[in-house]
Amino acid sequence: MSIHEECGVFGLIAPKPIDAASMCYYGLYSLQHRGQESCGIVVNDDGIFVSQKDAGLVREVFPAPPALPEGRIAVAHTRYGTTGASGRSNCQPIEVNHQKGRMALAHNGNLSNAAALRSQLELQGAIFHTTSDTEIIAYIVTEERLAAPSIEEALSRAMDTLEGAYSLILMSPQKLICARDPRGYRPLCYGQTEEGVYVAASESCALTAVGARFIRDLEPGEILIFGPDGITSRREHCGREHKRLCVFEYIYFARPDSVIDGRSVHEARVDAGRALARINPPDADLVIGVPDSGLDAAIGYSRESGVPYGIGLIKNKYIGRTFIAPGGRLNKVRIKLSAVEPVVRGKKLVLIDDSIVRGTTSRRIVAMLREAGAAEIHMRVSAPPFLYPCYYGTDIDSQENLIACRHTVEETARLIG
Repeated sequence: MSIHEECGVFGLIAPKPIDAASMCYYGLYSLQHRGQESCGIVVNDDGIFVSQKDAGLVREVFPAPPALPEGRIAVAHTRYGTTGASGRSNCQPIEVNHQKGRMALAHNGNLSNAAALRSQLELQGAIFHTTSDTEIIAYIVTEERLAAPSIEEALSRAMDTLEGAYSLILMSPQKLICARDPRGYRPLCYGQTEEGVYVAASESCALTAVGARFIRDLEPGEILIFGPDGITSRREHCGREHKRLCVFEYIYFARPDSVIDGRSVHEARVDAGRALARINPPDADLVIGVPDSGLDAAIGYSRESGVPYGIGLIKNKYIGRTFIAPGGRLNKVRIKLSAVEPVVRGKKLVLIDDSIVRGTTSRRIVAMLREAGAAEIHMRVSAPPFLYPCYYGTDIDSQENLIACRHTVEETARLIG
C-alpha cells in the first residue's frame, strides 16, 4: 500500500482548568497514523492561547507531555499535507486574531475549491502565511465573524462557501466547536470522560486513549458547539447531500480499533476478507497478510476459506508507515518489512493486502517472499481497483501513477510478479 493519509484532529473542553495539553498529547499519539509530518497543541488559558507545534512526530515535537499551562479548552492536530508544502509554517492548529477575538483551528480534509477561494481572498487583500487550505477556512470564518453574532454562526455561513472534505475543530475563548462537511467525507466523533471533559477526535481510538466514553459521530453537515450554556447541535447543513464517507477510512486510513459511523473498522476489514475468499477461493497452504492494514482482511479470508492463517511478514515497529513522508517512496520496503522464512518456505501462499495503488510495494513484497522460498504466491486484494484520483484529502491527485488505470488485472499480476 502506498497511499498517504491526511490529518488527525483532537480537541477538548473541561468544566474547570486541567492539564489539557497532556490529554491532547495522548490523543495525538493515538492519531499519529493519520499524519507524521508535523503536530501541534494550542491550550486556552483563560482566554490566552498558548501553543507548541513543529515539524516531526508527536514524540519528537513533545519529548515528554508538553509543558503548557492548564486550561479548560484545547485543540490539537497531527498533519500529513495533501494541500500545501511540508514544514513548520503549515503546522496546525492555525491561530487567528480578529476584531471580535481569536480562534485556533484544526482541519482534516481537503477543499476542492481551495485555489478559487484563495484567489478571491487575495483580491480582497488577504495575505496568506501558509500554503495550507486550512488558512483559507480560517480567513473565511474570520471574515464572516465580523458580521455574524457568534463564531458558530460565522462557521455555518462559511460552510456555504466551502466545497470538499473537512472535519474541523475550532476553539474560541469560550467554546469548542466541531463541524463535519455535508457529505461526511472525513470522520469526526466525540465522547466524555468520567470527570466531565468532552473530547472530540477524528477517530474513536483517540477517545479511548484519554479515558473518554464514545457518545456518537457527528452527522454530515452538523455543527456541534460546546460552550458555557452546554452542548448545542446545528443541523442546517445536514441532509443537503448524500453521505460520502471515504471508503479508505475503512480500507486503510483508520486504526482497526476505531468505530466510524457505527461500523467497526476491524470488522469491516475482516468482512472484506471473507467476501474476497468467496469471490476468489484459494488453492493454497497458508494465508498471510501485509502488515498492518492487510492483516484483518487476511484473518477474514482464512476464516472463510478454512486455509490456516500465519505470520509470514514482520513489520519493523520503529518504522512509520512506509510512504507517509513525502519523497523516497521506493527505498523503505525492505527496512519496513521482512519475510519469516521458516513460515513461508515451500508454501503455496495467499498474500492479502488492503489495496494496490501504484504497485511498487506489492512488487517488492512478492519478490521478498520468493527470495524466502515461497513455492507459489497468489495475491488477493480486499479493495476494488483504484482507478481515479481523489481531491478530498487523499494524496492521489492524478491517474498517472495508478496501476489499475494503465493495466488490466492480469497485466497487474504479471507486473508485480
